[in-house]
Amino acid sequence: MANDGASLQTGSRPAQAQLSGTSSTGGFGAAHLWRLGWLTTVIFATGAAAFTPGVVGLPVWLALAAGALPALAGLAVGERRDERLQSLILVLWATCGAGAAVVTGGVSGAMSAWILAPVAAASILSSPRRLAEGASLALIGGAVAALTQLSGLAPAAPTGPLAFVLGFLSVATVGVGLASSLILTHRRAGEQGNRQAGELNILQTLVDGAPQLLLVVASDGRVRTVRGAAPRGVATANLAGEDLACAAMAGDRQKLSAALATALDAGEASIAFAPLLDPTRTVRLDLRQVSPDLLVGVMRDATLDKARETALRQARAEAEGLAAGRARFLANMSHELRTPLNAIMGFSDIMRARMFGPLTDRYGEYAELIHESGGHLLDLINDVLDMSKIEAERFELQRGEFDAREAVTAAMRLLRVQADAAGVQLRGVLPPDELEVDADRRALKQIVLNLLSNALKFTPRGGQVTMTADGRDGQLELVVTDTGVGISPEDLERLGRPYEQAGGVDQRAKGTGLGLSLVRAFARLHGGEMNIESRLGAGTSVSVRMPVLLAPSRPAMEPPLLEPAPEPPEEPELGPNVVKFAPPR
Repeated sequence: MANDGASLQTGSRPAQAQLSGTSSTGGFGAAHLWRLGWLTTVIFATGAAAFTPGVVGLPVWLALAAGALPALAGLAVGERRDERLQSLILVLWATCGAGAAVVTGGVSGAMSAWILAPVAAASILSSPRRLAEGASLALIGGAVAALTQLSGLAPAAPTGPLAFVLGFLSVATVGVGLASSLILTHRRAGEQGNRQAGELNILQTLVDGAPQLLLVVASDGRVRTVRGAAPRGVATANLAGEDLACAAMAGDRQKLSAALATALDAGEASIAFAPLLDPTRTVRLDLRQVSPDLLVGVMRDATLDKARETALRQARAEAEGLAAGRARFLANMSHELRTPLNAIMGFSDIMRARMFGPLTDRYGEYAELIHESGGHLLDLINDVLDMSKIEAERFELQRGEFDAREAVTAAMRLLRVQADAAGVQLRGVLPPDELEVDADRRALKQIVLNLLSNALKFTPRGGQVTMTADGRDGQLELVVTDTGVGISPEDLERLGRPYEQAGGVDQRAKGTGLGLSLVRAFARLHGGEMNIESRLGAGTSVSVRMPVLLAPSRPAMEPPLLEPAPEPPEEPELGPNVVKFAPPR
């Protein structure tokens, strides 16, 4: 079938080449032979004229030379496909043919047939364009010969045997050319007909051997043509000439009629239905409009496709059920773990405070470790609990109006000890005016805590982490930038999904991979988004934008214009971990 398809695609090229006059066998080959025959005939006529009784004047020799010149030029050019050169050769045929007719008596002279020489030369090429060009040149040459004869400028026409030889020469050469063109045209028409018949056979083989059923359907729903292999449950004998809806079960016929109406209205439609002869199977029909009252369709067996779709839906439902069960399990387990963990932290806190008496230094150190480990474990459990609630769609925001700067400052205050221990400078850039938002205070604080703890985890000693909060156009923007090691592109694609972590083993051991996923989830719950920009060795910048900013209740107070503003007091030296307010913009 592949070879047949290749021949089908390329089979029409020779015919196209012949129609354009560029075929090597049907066009230039015949023209070459005709020119050679023309030149041979002229040579024989020249010999006959030389032995003809009487005086052969100069005009006759000029006419014979004019007849040989375009034939020689055509043979010299050969089979070159230069369009301009072919036109020049035709002009040479017209000029020499008309000139030969003029010097031998004009349009009534012995060689008047050579006026049609450009027509004969063009007809051998089998190009409609060249034939029209040759006919035009022949009309011009005939007009010139007639005017020359009427004006008395043409020499006297030869008489006697010489006139017969010249007349026979002109008629024979032109006649052979025209007859050859007719024979070639007939042969090419036969070849083209055979080629088209072969292509039709190939097309019929392709259509009849198609693995689907091909249909031509009228606008009234009746099937006009049926070709190809019918799917199981559909009989082609029952379709031709019948309503297409009859191929479906009674319950699906209305849907099939609706699909036909949709294809006529929208141009295409697709439907799956149960076939009449085997209701256990599924058949899919794709329709496309090709004319206002005609559709083409492809009908195929879609039983396996439907089975796969059903299996995929079932697998998806099972996966969603497992995910929901896991989320419920984690939520319940995390809730149950928090109760004893709070007791452990409370008892360790009592031991740290030595409320019931002194402890040795070793026991005091153990109490500190118990409290620190319990706090870390409680943070992890809270993260898992929040993510489980979010995945189970049970997390509800406790929205309220408050100043976002307070939540940001509180979160930075909690992480200041961690920043000092890591040797990282922690800076805050907050606006001087209030940032009134309508959001969940705990979620906002958790966003800042997670972003800052991640930045501190990936920033080496001596680095810097900057927390920026700002608001404009109803958007609260939180940006955390660090001068840390950065994130690779591979890790950057994964971050933000639950339990995905970046960095080395040491960094991954410090968390569960829920920090950024919780940030993204909280941002989306507020209608916002999170973006991460990072490059290895150049630090990371994480921004969160949420449409929670409220309009200011009153404009900011400006200093009076009549009194000079007091000099600001000298700013005291700040430590490495400060919250610094940016100047008003």
